[in-house]
Amino acid sequence: MKLGYLLPTREQIMEGRPETGPMLELATRAEAMGFDSIWVGDSLLARPRHEPLTLLAGVAGRVPRVQIGTAVLLPALRNPVLLAHQVATLDQVSEGRLILGVGIAADRPNIRAEFTAAGVPFDKRVGRMMEGLRLCKALWTGQPVDWDGRWQVSQGVLAPTPYRPDGPPLWIGGNLQASLERAGKSFDGWFPIAPSPELFATQWADIKQAARAAGRDAARMTGAMYLTVAIDENAQRADDRLNAFLEGYYGEPAARSRRRQASYAGPEAGVAEWLHNYAQAGASHLMIRFAGDHEQQLAAMARVRVSLGW
Repeated sequence: MKLGYLLPTREQIMEGRPETGPMLELATRAEAMGFDSIWVGDSLLARPRHEPLTLLAGVAGRVPRVQIGTAVLLPALRNPVLLAHQVATLDQVSEGRLILGVGIAADRPNIRAEFTAAGVPFDKRVGRMMEGLRLCKALWTGQPVDWDGRWQVSQGVLAPTPYRPDGPPLWIGGNLQASLERAGKSFDGWFPIAPSPELFATQWADIKQAARAAGRDAARMTGAMYLTVAIDENAQRADDRLNAFLEGYYGEPAARSRRRQASYAGPEAGVAEWLHNYAQAGASHLMIRFAGDHEQQLAAMARVRVSLGW
């Protein structure tokens, strides 16, 4: 089992504290406590925060052991030639520790406005993302690339190529049937935010079947989860903290956010059982987003990990 930690880039901006030093210190603390990966989210204008690839370069220089990743990057907002160059450089900086978690972006007014501001059409964003990632992978070979599609490339050669010959592993979320098939056919990992442990097990089996049907080795894929957690021995206080966090973060009633995102509020013993259930369902990498005091909850989660024997 691997346990990851999401840096509070969005929260720091919301609180008027954009300095990166404290976040790099949190990354250092998480590594020292035994966490396996450090993650950052992505948004341009819809939910302002630090640019993820730039920040992860700083994290990679500060923490030499753990993996780093995006939870999740929106490739459709970016020119794939530039993205391929950035990601290859970041994979070199981190010496092969990068995981590229990607998503298609939810259909909400502020996200549509973000696409408009970036000069990118929101419609057909799935096809744009998939083609862009295929172009990235072609460029990561270091061989001359000719591309005639949404983007035009003639004998383009990218350097440097990523640290790993095939580039960083690509993970994607989503729970609709088309999303599950897409994950199985084209990606190295599944990284959803929604399912219960029971539904995770069912959908993870569907993804692995889709991978096998496409002639891929399903055993090489990673099942991951994006989980939001508020740990407090006082269950009501934990629940209040989680609700306040979600309402401030998304600008909508917490109950709506909790219906579409896996979340836990309560004591350490309860979160240990909850995480164990996801492990039993087949998840092997759990990424934790904390609601509230990060230093206190990092320590609590480190104790939970020891209690689980991970």
